[in-house]
Amino acid sequence: MSETSKLHKARATRSKGVLIITCSTSRARLLASGENLTDPSGDLIESRMKEHGHVVFGRRLLPDNQEILLSTLTDALQNPDVDTVIVTGGTGISQDDITIEVAERLFDKRLPGFGEIFRRISYDEMGSAAVLTRATAGIASKKPIFCIPGSPDAVRKALDKLILPEISHVLKHAQGR
Repeated sequence: MSETSKLHKARATRSKGVLIITCSTSRARLLASGENLTDPSGDLIESRMKEHGHVVFGRRLLPDNQEILLSTLTDALQNPDVDTVIVTGGTGISQDDITIEVAERLFDKRLPGFGEIFRRISYDEMGSAAVLTRATAGIASKKPIFCIPGSPDAVRKALDKLILPEISHVLKHAQGR
């Protein structure tokens, strides 16, 4: 790591408000019906962010619905208490996977290296199936939005290898701190 990168990271602050969004139609149906619900990926994101000194603003569990996700992201971008959004789920290639299409509509700047490196990490661990993920990240209204797959293993990879090491650095540059 360059001395400049080290200096930038040392001066960066922790996130003051992370919104965690889980996109899963099946889990949203369970929630709506009042059934017992688990969200291991959302739980993992929340616990890891807190462990690293970031503040979790809140969590949302949404169906794979473009209008609902767009409205939720737009509200987050307008909320001064939210400075980072992490969306888990909906990043695959099925017809229902809409997270990437919605988030990219809002990006002012894309962070192509995030998805490229995530796929490389995945490829090294699981082989060619890594091409099925469309994980991505970008900046919208000076706030990073990270879109990662819904499996706990993928969440762990994204958090430990990319998001947690760089989130403060990304915020510093995105917000001009």
